[in-house]
Amino acid sequence: MVEEITDEIEETTAETFDVNYACLRCGTVVSNTELSRLPEIKCICGFRVFTKVRPAVVKTVKAV
Repeated sequence: MVEEITDEIEETTAETFDVNYACLRCGTVVSNTELSRLPEIKCICGFRVFTKVRPAVVKTVKAV
């Protein structure tokens, strides 16, 4: 029973976790899975430098 639940949790986290990158020159947003399919990491414009797109939500942490 516990193994089934952990397997389900691992499957759902693997499906939802996707990192987006943006080209530094043209700003095209590409996902990590799309970059892994290509033989080399390169944008459609030919530039090879990407930055990680950060989420718009800011995390707040309470002080202890």
